[in-house]
Amino acid sequence: MSTMSVLTRDEAQTRARLLDVHRYTIELDLTTGEDTFDSRTVIAFTVRGDQAGTDTFVELKPAELRSVTLDGHPLDPEQLVENRLPLPGLTAGEHELRVDASMRYSRTGEGMHRFTDPTDGETYLYTQLFMEDVQRVFAAFDQPDLKAVFDLTVTAPEGWTVLANGITEHLGEGRWQAAPTPLISTYLVAVAAGPWHSVRTEHRGLPFGIHCRRSLAPHLDADADEILDITRQCYDRYHEKFEEPYPFDSYDQAFVPEFNAGAMENPGLVTFRDEFIYRSAVTDTERQTRGMVIAHEMAHMWFGDLVTLQWWDDIWLNESFAEYMGYQTLTEATRFTDTWTDFGVVRKAWGYDADQRPSTHPVAPENVDDTASALLNFDGISYAKGASALRQLVAWLGEKDFLAGINTHFARHKFGNATLADFIDSLASGTERDVHAWADAWLRTTGVDTLTPEVDAGDGHWSYTIRHEGSSGVLSKRDPSLDHDGLTDLSTLVSTGGTRPHRITIGLYDHDLHDASRLVLRGRIEKDLAGTPSGSITSTMGPRPALVLLNDGDYTYAKIRFDAESLETVRTSLSGLPDPLTRAVVWNALRDSVRDGQLPASAYLDAARAHLPHETDLALVQGVLAFASAQVTDRYLTPEARPVALATLTALCRDLIRRTEDGSNPGLRLIAVRHFIDVAAHPDTIAAWLVEGTVPGGPELDPELRWRVLARLAVLGATDEPAIAAELERDPSATGQEGAARCRAALPDPEAKRTAWDAMFTTDDLSNYLFTATAQGFWQPEQADLVSEYVPRFYEDAVALAARRGPAMADAAGRWAFPTHAVDPETLRLGEECLRDADLIPSLRRKLVDQLDDLERALRVREA
Repeated sequence: MSTMSVLTRDEAQTRARLLDVHRYTIELDLTTGEDTFDSRTVIAFTVRGDQAGTDTFVELKPAELRSVTLDGHPLDPEQLVENRLPLPGLTAGEHELRVDASMRYSRTGEGMHRFTDPTDGETYLYTQLFMEDVQRVFAAFDQPDLKAVFDLTVTAPEGWTVLANGITEHLGEGRWQAAPTPLISTYLVAVAAGPWHSVRTEHRGLPFGIHCRRSLAPHLDADADEILDITRQCYDRYHEKFEEPYPFDSYDQAFVPEFNAGAMENPGLVTFRDEFIYRSAVTDTERQTRGMVIAHEMAHMWFGDLVTLQWWDDIWLNESFAEYMGYQTLTEATRFTDTWTDFGVVRKAWGYDADQRPSTHPVAPENVDDTASALLNFDGISYAKGASALRQLVAWLGEKDFLAGINTHFARHKFGNATLADFIDSLASGTERDVHAWADAWLRTTGVDTLTPEVDAGDGHWSYTIRHEGSSGVLSKRDPSLDHDGLTDLSTLVSTGGTRPHRITIGLYDHDLHDASRLVLRGRIEKDLAGTPSGSITSTMGPRPALVLLNDGDYTYAKIRFDAESLETVRTSLSGLPDPLTRAVVWNALRDSVRDGQLPASAYLDAARAHLPHETDLALVQGVLAFASAQVTDRYLTPEARPVALATLTALCRDLIRRTEDGSNPGLRLIAVRHFIDVAAHPDTIAAWLVEGTVPGGPELDPELRWRVLARLAVLGATDEPAIAAELERDPSATGQEGAARCRAALPDPEAKRTAWDAMFTTDDLSNYLFTATAQGFWQPEQADLVSEYVPRFYEDAVALAARRGPAMADAAGRWAFPTHAVDPETLRLGEECLRDADLIPSLRRKLVDQLDDLERALRVREA
């Protein structure tokens, strides 16, 4: 991989003072072969009079730079260094830069990604230009605050369709012209080209389209009504919330292969990972997740596209808002009315975990010095914690004043750029409350507060105090090598780890007089907690409740603890709580207590065994089973305790399967079947399912379940290469290729492990998705002895891979190829040595910092 200079904030500010960029005229030719495409760009820009004589540069990362002219005068292509072409001594006034280059296709989901579908041999291309990847496709002044009009022409093979930010017109002979965009940022330009299968409609006079590759056509058609209904419902609801109308000329949603993120908010052409086109059975919660992503990306049309951050320190202004608006709008506008339960179980846990690692940062960090540092902030803090903070803001401010502030923000900054200060000023314009102080407490600090009730019961009355602790006490020890690459240093964490104000609801629950396993709500108390170590004592008449639950309704972002009697009630009666969101708050509290070493990991399994058989909410069942297997069973319990844990989970899943035999809850049954497969310690039952092609009583084994069974059989040594090859012949799709790679890497055979390792770390032939699938299969707790020699090799080989293949593959290696099963001091020591001594690119460093902190936490949980 050729090296690449990252853009610093200082450089971006200097260039923004110098230039006003007007228009890009771009011609892409996608017919020049399988490795490269042609890119010709004309940039019209002005140099401000007071800045004349200044040097600047344009970014470009070509396979070959053929020619460059500035105002008709040729520049030397040899002047291109890394990804920067100098533009020296610019005079005041208007200029025209012309660049003619050949660019490389990508297999890593960055730039112009090229994919050939193994099902039918058709090829598809799409762009992902986020952060700094536009320069892999065309020459640009690549920073978010140099917005311009983009005028795009694409030459593609005959029979292809070309999609772009604006409506595209086929001019004949494979040439397509896109309507010029309004003013947008470079990273938001989008192209998707290929023989797409499309479903088109109109809504309120606007063209809507959904697109996927041809081999997925029947699956898209089956869900087209649902996808388009949600799109229309969200579109209408946003027009009720926002005074500014949708700012682009069309709304296309393209489901594209091998996509690294969930989706990308390109104006007028949102790209989604095409796993959202379901080939196999899914639960209603998974459909809800797809709906949330649709709602999230549409929110970005206003937050991010119409009004764009000035620099990457305000990425939360894009992501936290789209996250909050996505969940809230899906709840208000569609059949999915329980979205905050899923947020509480899945997204919030992501935020809490990220916020307790050494790599934590404020929701709105003040020091994002360059694009490499900024890329690290796309995490549970910018999404889940930020959305939680906004939910808390709405609870504190009221939705009317919140929306008034947002609409002021759009009116002031439409088609422009804005900062955190601009946003807070807009919010403050419509309320008497001190929004600036709220922002300082919530957006400029790190860590998770912990709220604990202390309850005293007297004769006929009871009282409680809320202990309110800041975050600094739960930080793990820190390696001095981490004070680089945009990772916050420990002194900052401790100084900002004080408490923040919270508006919470306290739920008071009693045992049902007729059924002790059920809990009934006695009442709720609204409480404003100032940012002080403990709340005032509140005295209440009557007997003490069986359960005092802080943050009932999940309106704030904090770890919750229980007093002793409430914890006993939870242990016996958790599933008797009437509301799924309340149960989500309790399950999260148990999860956090396990991670902090305050509740034995086995106690979490006992709670799951006792209460999940009675649970009806799919997001809760899925979330609890996922934590119980991937964290508790595979990491927090010792290898000696693991077989008993697997047996507990197997029995629990079998209970859920029995409970759903009447067909009453197919989603719950599907979750139970999936997890039964994943935790099977013996192959007999699942091997019989594979032979029969069905689970007795259903469901039939669709491709996803067949590959899942085969992967588990591979781990257990109960299948072989001929069986994997036969399954691949049965399902030769892209998903089938990934399934086969996962199964082959999981075989408990030294040669299979060697082949998989070489594929990941030696040849560089694997695409991002095939790399991930291979990595997922490679490490298995059951095979610890077999793969022990690869644990030390991981660090050395991942560092080299990241340097060669760049940030997306570095992220995949750190996330999926890390030996998470190896919970021992030696793995930790090797990792800390790697952080200290190796020259790591920032995305890999961040992943290793997080993995090692989680590893150290697992060791502490085992000791506790």
